[in-house]
Amino acid sequence: MLKKVEAIIREDKVNDVMTALNDIGIVGMNMFEVRGHGRQGGVQLVGRAGAYQVNLLPKIQLNIVLNERNLEAALEAILKSAYTGQTGDGIIFVTPVEDVIRVRTRERGPEAMAYPGDIDERRK
Repeated sequence: MLKKVEAIIREDKVNDVMTALNDIGIVGMNMFEVRGHGRQGGVQLVGRAGAYQVNLLPKIQLNIVLNERNLEAALEAILKSAYTGQTGDGIIFVTPVEDVIRVRTRERGPEAMAYPGDIDERRK
């Protein structure tokens, strides 16, 4: 079964996370700039005009679709590389993926997700 990982992380940890994922063979992903807040509810900033509250903080969302057998390795890579120990480190969502279709070749399922040198090829 295929899984989709949505990791919302700090902007300053993106390169660390991408490197960690690449090191284990995760080569395909999407990245989006997003804004939001979790438990911390935002931050209070002080400027020349005084203090003000910023409720929607800039974050990066990484989306990865991968084979379920590679899920724990990918999650561990994200958790280790995104961690600072401070509030706002991020959150990860994992959901099932019903199907994947590569437009160019019409391959479906796990075959559509295969890339040369990816984690599945390294595990053979």
